[in-house]
Amino acid sequence: MGKWYESAVFYHMYPLGMLGAPKQNDGGEVVHRLPELLPWADHIRDLGCTAVYIGPLFESASHGYDTRDYKLVDRRLGDNEDLKQFVEYCHENNIRVVVDGVFNHTGREFWAFRDIQQNREHSPYCGWYQELSFQGDTCYHDGFWYKAWRNCFELANLNLRDQGVREYLFDVVRFWIQEFGIDGIRLDCADCLDFDFMRDLRRVTDGEKEDFWLMGEVIHGDYSRWTADGLLHSVTNYELHKGLYSGHNDHNYFEIAHTIRRQFDANGGIYRGKKLYSFVDNHDVDRIASKLNVKQHLPLVWMLLYTLPGIPSVYYGSEWGIEGRKEGANDDPLRPALDLKKMQAAPPAEEIPGLLKILGKLKKECPYLTDGVYRELHLTNRQYAFARISDGKAAVIAVNCDDAPAQFSFPNPIGKNCCKDVFLGCEKSVECDKIAVSLDGNSGSIFLFE
Repeated sequence: MGKWYESAVFYHMYPLGMLGAPKQNDGGEVVHRLPELLPWADHIRDLGCTAVYIGPLFESASHGYDTRDYKLVDRRLGDNEDLKQFVEYCHENNIRVVVDGVFNHTGREFWAFRDIQQNREHSPYCGWYQELSFQGDTCYHDGFWYKAWRNCFELANLNLRDQGVREYLFDVVRFWIQEFGIDGIRLDCADCLDFDFMRDLRRVTDGEKEDFWLMGEVIHGDYSRWTADGLLHSVTNYELHKGLYSGHNDHNYFEIAHTIRRQFDANGGIYRGKKLYSFVDNHDVDRIASKLNVKQHLPLVWMLLYTLPGIPSVYYGSEWGIEGRKEGANDDPLRPALDLKKMQAAPPAEEIPGLLKILGKLKKECPYLTDGVYRELHLTNRQYAFARISDGKAAVIAVNCDDAPAQFSFPNPIGKNCCKDVFLGCEKSVECDKIAVSLDGNSGSIFLFE
């Protein structure tokens, strides 16, 4: 039996946005917004998701990634008891909870940075920040310079080779596990983190909780560098993310199929055996409903997300097909406040919630959608079919992104002549040597051979 995260379906929450918190933290009274997420946990369970990735959560000055205090829930969201209650409620509903770990940088209001501002060269924390120099200056005119994330000087880069920083952050992680009972951490900016730090973090979390999950935000590069033995369990699969929307916009299933072959093919796939974190959108990129040129492709994208190799994730609101585009450097349109009851009553894309429930149920009941070998069966620009096969069972997925109907056939990957049509809910007979498929325009089918 694999670890819980290998077969998980994630639900991604950006709480400062979805709960309508103020953009700036003025240090005022605690406002208990987190309890409003308890009905969302019911929705997440009903959708078929088995884990939540939520964050950022901890006290910050603005968007959550400029941390003030790693051990205090952001006062705009509530307090530590509110978070503890949320995690407990999720666990009661068999939902695991993963939080954001923002360890590459802190905000300028973090206590160690403030000590440097006050005591300058005499601060015991001068070694905590990268390339700190009292011979320079920044746009904030502190009278010293430091390395910042992408030269955004409100985000001061921590020196993760400093023993004091490492021990402090490991203490923070132990606190999160012991205080809140979290099940994993998503490492912000993992592609910027020190590899020795990540290796030591893995040892710390393994020692605290046997099935604790570490996932890293990695945009470019060889994902196997971060998922090597003793490092992270998974990283964000931005390569597949790009293929899922552009493969449809360009009517080019070759792009998606090439990505999957390159990554996961049983013969030569560079990430075969690994479980990468798959998504169609998140808090940093435009909504999938805004990215697709043809809205009828939405169900096809979701079908592929759930059935291709990877750990699928749903970003809050996208299960209803909401739209949202970045406005220059402004991410606010991607992170809106949503009313759960209103969205459930009148979703912009009515067919998507029901589809995701079916796909979530499949993911739970069909282990071959998690561990099954990937086998490509049919590929043209606008039609694509593949199988996930394990222990004499298989799922066959076929999609057509053309406006016109399509008929095609391909070899039967398992040799059984009876299967279940998932969407029609009935048994279907096929030939033992080949499968013939007839699809309407912009549609797909899933067949289960058991």
